[in-house]
Amino acid sequence: MFNVKIIRTIFQSFLFVSLLYSIWFWYQQAGSAQNDKDVRRDVVQVVSAEVSQIDVPVRLVANGIVTAKQMVDVRPQISATIEVVHIREGQFVQKGDKLFTLDARVAEANHRKAEARLAKSRSDLANAERQLQRHRELFDKGFISHAALDAVHSQVDSLRGQLGFDRAAVEATNVIRSFTEIIAPISGRTGAIPVNPGSLVTPDDAAMVSITQIDPMHISFSLPEREFNTIQQALTKGQVNVSVQIEQTIQQGSLIFVDNAVDTASGTIRLKAEFSNSNNYLWPGMYAKVMLAPRLLAGVFTVPAQAVQTGPKKKFVYVIEQDSSVIFRPVDVRLIQDGLAVIEGEGIASGVRVVAEGAQNITPGSVVVESATYDNTAYSVLQASNRLVQTPDRSASEKHGFEIETQ
Repeated sequence: MFNVKIIRTIFQSFLFVSLLYSIWFWYQQAGSAQNDKDVRRDVVQVVSAEVSQIDVPVRLVANGIVTAKQMVDVRPQISATIEVVHIREGQFVQKGDKLFTLDARVAEANHRKAEARLAKSRSDLANAERQLQRHRELFDKGFISHAALDAVHSQVDSLRGQLGFDRAAVEATNVIRSFTEIIAPISGRTGAIPVNPGSLVTPDDAAMVSITQIDPMHISFSLPEREFNTIQQALTKGQVNVSVQIEQTIQQGSLIFVDNAVDTASGTIRLKAEFSNSNNYLWPGMYAKVMLAPRLLAGVFTVPAQAVQTGPKKKFVYVIEQDSSVIFRPVDVRLIQDGLAVIEGEGIASGVRVVAEGAQNITPGSVVVESATYDNTAYSVLQASNRLVQTPDRSASEKHGFEIETQ
């Protein structure tokens, strides 16, 4: 009996110890699983980006209208019928090319009449000068009075005046004759031609044809008046380059005009840029997107725009520490363009890594795993490649562009 009690006690003790061990083991497993779950919850996959320090030309963008540098309406100077039309509608002509020939018969007749009158005046003057010479000889010998000599001298002076008048008349008829040949006053492209051979034209009629200079071309546009001082300062330093985008083509030109007053109704200042147009991409009346970069932000820090988060009081970025933890860094955003943000703030320096994508999953104390790296510089060049504004003395690999959209 005694032995049975001892055995029972030992058995019960063994069961109790086993139960305690099972409970301890279960708590250990549960704690380990919970820790693993917490670790998995706090580790967040993100796309990171590196803060870059670059020079950023601040680009101004506006919608402009293409205008011709020169446009001339060709009208006749005399009333006459058209004999020959030497051009076609839409033809390119050079300065001095013949456009129209008018009926010159009346002008030729008037010219011959003027020349005949001039010849008669020369003959009359020559005869009067001979008479004056003879009267001087007679006056020297005392055969005629001084009054008679003065009368002949007065006649010579009158004929000299008549000769000058007739010469001017011949020159005038030459001018009238030149009006019968109408030539191009500028080089350019002709418009519609509403007249034909045989048409009667007068100086009061509508234009016989208009000629528009195509190369170079001007683009007129407006910018907010707040940019006036920046543009003026850039002009004092030299040429201000302007780009124009027509579909997928970029043309380069230069700023040539800033208006002398601000439009008080819209608060804008009018400007004009000149572009070479040998390829005829620009055409009068077209709408075009123009860009210029009169101001440069030197040595600023940039990150992808999506890396900047908006807080209740201020914008911020998540900075990735060496141990893969993230910290909150408030920043001031100076500019956001082309998918990049120019920022400044405490702890922001070149080479610092920030969270570019995946920030919505980050909580205090999170640890991140960088699944990819966002190339800040390459992204800038990629976004700006189609709209890059050329700046002097900088290689293409160093240019990064931003733009301020204006209406």
